[in-house]
Amino acid sequence: MSTHTAAADTLRDSLVQVRTEVGKAVVGQDGAVTGLIIALLARGHVLLEGVPGVAKTLLVRSLSHALSLETKRVQFTPDLMPGDVTGSLVYDAKVGEFEFRKGPVFTNILLADEINRTPPKTQSSLLEAMEERQVSVDGVSLALPDPFIVAATMNPIEYEGTYTLPEAQLDRFLLKLVLDIPERDAEYEVLRRHADGFNPRDLAGAGVTAVLGAEELRAAQAAVASVGSSPDVLAYIVDLARATRRSPSVKLGVSPRGSTALLASAKGWAWLSGYDSITPDHVQAMVLPCWRHRIQLRPEAELEGVAVDAILRAVMAQVQVPI
Repeated sequence: MSTHTAAADTLRDSLVQVRTEVGKAVVGQDGAVTGLIIALLARGHVLLEGVPGVAKTLLVRSLSHALSLETKRVQFTPDLMPGDVTGSLVYDAKVGEFEFRKGPVFTNILLADEINRTPPKTQSSLLEAMEERQVSVDGVSLALPDPFIVAATMNPIEYEGTYTLPEAQLDRFLLKLVLDIPERDAEYEVLRRHADGFNPRDLAGAGVTAVLGAEELRAAQAAVASVGSSPDVLAYIVDLARATRRSPSVKLGVSPRGSTALLASAKGWAWLSGYDSITPDHVQAMVLPCWRHRIQLRPEAELEGVAVDAILRAVMAQVQVPI
């Protein structure tokens, strides 16, 4: 075995261990934990959708703790201003000039809580940070830390006082992960831990330890970028994307950016699973989280209660899989 492979195996084992560490604080959300790790490996941002109380915030805090990454949380509210996220120029009377005070976006993992509760102007202040990984102030561009991802939470049931995320912003999120109410056994385990004195604000006390840091994560990101993809599998991704645009229930199908996002996340899942190149299985595993937020239904399909996930499953059933 080459040293390169040995190093990759060590990194992979460490990231699998991260899932175990997060599991010490968060019960029954293994899929979401894996999704967040894949997003970090693919340098992508994540939407976390779930009703209040399914540990969305705890999940992000536990992950950043296990990865020794800095995390900051912003509660998005209707009166939040763009400068409250990116930072603002403050006048310093001593020197008689303006100085830039960095906002919470200058971190490794920005937890944007209830992102759909803030007006489009503030939502769009995140766009440059998400796409360019920088903030522009007064004509000067300031780079954000590396790694940097936005983990934004959304509440699916409340429409009172919420603003729909524009398509351009939704398209910037690599994955949309849905956190469901845990199964009975997992919910019992949550209650048992709390009965035993679990404190969600004390992750170290819960036994969550740091497994690797930013430098190792950057090495893992480089390894993921070099995962191979055959022409057949690339053509399969294109055929899937084109099939979403032809679906009779769909008003807006998956864009080419959505296809590249699926490729990136499939590479992350392939590498995490120990593969050197992606297979159709890796692509299929990532279709729902990667595309469910990129599709707009026709109004009549929405009225009929058609689900985007069901459309994506139908598309996967129709498109021929390369052998």
